[in-house]
Amino acid sequence: MGSTTGDTGTRTAVTVIGLGEMGTALAGAFVEAGHPTTVWNRSREKAAPLVEKGARPAADVREAVAAGPLVVVSVKGNHTAREVLGAAGDALAGRSVVNLTDGTSAEARETAAWVRERGAGYLHGQIMTIAPAVGSPDAVVFYGGDEAVYDRHREELRLVGGRGSRIADDAGLPTLYGMAVHGTMWGVLNGFLHAAALLTDAGVDVTRFLEQAGPSVSAVTSILPSIADEVDRGAYALEFGALQHHLPSVEDLVRESRDRGIDASFPGYTLDLVARAVADGHADDSYSRLVEHFRGR
Repeated sequence: MGSTTGDTGTRTAVTVIGLGEMGTALAGAFVEAGHPTTVWNRSREKAAPLVEKGARPAADVREAVAAGPLVVVSVKGNHTAREVLGAAGDALAGRSVVNLTDGTSAEARETAAWVRERGAGYLHGQIMTIAPAVGSPDAVVFYGGDEAVYDRHREELRLVGGRGSRIADDAGLPTLYGMAVHGTMWGVLNGFLHAAALLTDAGVDVTRFLEQAGPSVSAVTSILPSIADEVDRGAYALEFGALQHHLPSVEDLVRESRDRGIDASFPGYTLDLVARAVADGHADDSYSRLVEHFRGR
């Protein structure tokens, strides 16, 4: 797999800058697919396992960037990404930079502008998987930035994740997508682990609970599309299941937690949100009304 240069029929040369856990996995995927792969890391010893597999170590960043048309960056923070790429000087011009570094959406946009000012194309990517799953057909990667870069290196990008997609011209949007997924995940996990603490305190096996209550738990995520629609429309009125009907259940959960000596801060926060919304006159609105709290309104 992988695009070719056309004239020579050889696979596109790829440079990977940053050989942490993720960078090493990325470089390994390119090497395994037969792409000439140049690697660079501040700690040179990290390149050794990849060199044994066929990667070529670069003496410095300029040499690494000059080695091929596609430069993949995976370092700690966008400030570091700009600092490292700055060492390439004019060698950066004409390259395609795919930055897979974590940070905020504003930092991604700033890095995109910085790279483009130096004559290179830019894509920012958010990998939604752990390092061992890099290259998996099911691995999701969100990309934002130059369409020409995405189209030119579509085949190489498939080696990062089979379900990669360019979602916008905005280089910052992939970061927001990633944060939205993670924020949802952490909320679900925290709620589940609080539930697990309650259940095990009562001597209930959590696996057994899931076997018996699985359909009800699965129904929680099934309502997300309807909540999304309500948020997008700003229409929160609801005939059934309104906030006033959530309130007694949340109160019970808080009291049960306290009675058992289980930390009640997580459901307590929910109780505070629901109670305030009801007190403010939104008793007949759906749970989606609480998005206005998070918006600071």
